[in-house]
Amino acid sequence: MTEETKKPADNNKRKMIAFLILGIVTLTGAVVVYFYLGYKSVHISTDDAYVEGRKHTIASKVEGTVKAVHVRDNQLVKKGEVLVEIDAADYDVRVNEADAVLNAERSRRNEVMSAREVAEKQLFEIKARVEVAKAGLDLQKANLRQAESDFRRAENLLKNGAISSERYEKVRTGYDVAVVQVRAATEQMKQAEALLDTQRAIIKQTETTLQSQSELVRHKEAVLKKAELNRGYTKILSPVDGFITKKSVETGNQIREGLPLMAIVPLDDIWITANYKETQLEKIRPGQKVEIKVDTYPNRKFIGRVESIMAGTGAVFSLFPPENATGSYVKVVQRIPVKIVLDRDEDKEHVLRVGMSVVPTIIVKDSRGQGAKGSSEIPKKLESSNP
Repeated sequence: MTEETKKPADNNKRKMIAFLILGIVTLTGAVVVYFYLGYKSVHISTDDAYVEGRKHTIASKVEGTVKAVHVRDNQLVKKGEVLVEIDAADYDVRVNEADAVLNAERSRRNEVMSAREVAEKQLFEIKARVEVAKAGLDLQKANLRQAESDFRRAENLLKNGAISSERYEKVRTGYDVAVVQVRAATEQMKQAEALLDTQRAIIKQTETTLQSQSELVRHKEAVLKKAELNRGYTKILSPVDGFITKKSVETGNQIREGLPLMAIVPLDDIWITANYKETQLEKIRPGQKVEIKVDTYPNRKFIGRVESIMAGTGAVFSLFPPENATGSYVKVVQRIPVKIVLDRDEDKEHVLRVGMSVVPTIIVKDSRGQGAKGSSEIPKKLESSNP
């Protein structure tokens, strides 16, 4: 074989090897792309995600001078633990003043109650006196009727000469006495009834005074209660278990009511907010498993579940929501927040911190091609929110 015939053969061989390598590379790339697309179709991830948690701002309900601060930055505190103490001397004085005023008003109320009891007893006695006067009047009226009858009879007997003038005068005098006695009994009856009306008016006035005094006592009781509450507010307690952050108070500071002093973040109640593109949400459902990678811990993976999907895009709830009817609309793919909660005991050590960047991957299908749904692994706090 000559040298000229060898060159075309070598070239053909090289071309065959090149085509073979190209075919292998193309096939390998196609397989890789196929499996990658298959993986991406069931593993939906985003890097626009971060750790969120509840932040409890601690502020004073009263003003005053800080007497003591019992916590330091980043300290773990328990619910009910004393965080800050305010000097309570002024509030002790206010409580004592309110207590003294309340006791004075209660004494006045007791005096009015005693006066009412005395007035009611007097009313009972006056009623008895009225009954006695009424009975006396009835008796005098009966005597008058008898005296009048005797007087008429004596007049007839005198005309017939059956009695003497002396006897007649005596009967007439008895009649006149009976008339006067009836007038006196009637006057006594009127005086007793007038005294009864006066006593009833006194009792009514006493009851009005008692009602007003009782309301005043209730008002002073409320003042004392408020003073005691304000004194209790001089000890600021932790509302939850958590870690102290943003502490800005020191001993000796003069603080005002409502002034933020620090914040408490309970790291046992954190979640992930993942802002997925609206084009990624078609297969996402509450209860699906989520694998979470944290930038701070690249070699560790956390497991969670989708709890809920926000009712709108982030732009809609921004300070200045978009106005698409202005004539200059440009379509932009929107992002919708998805709330992801960690499985129980996934973060026992509380290594996650609010604001950390994470990359969550939602597994929307299992190995059998079925839609991934919540199971017994879903935390209890998801059970009430899942449809």
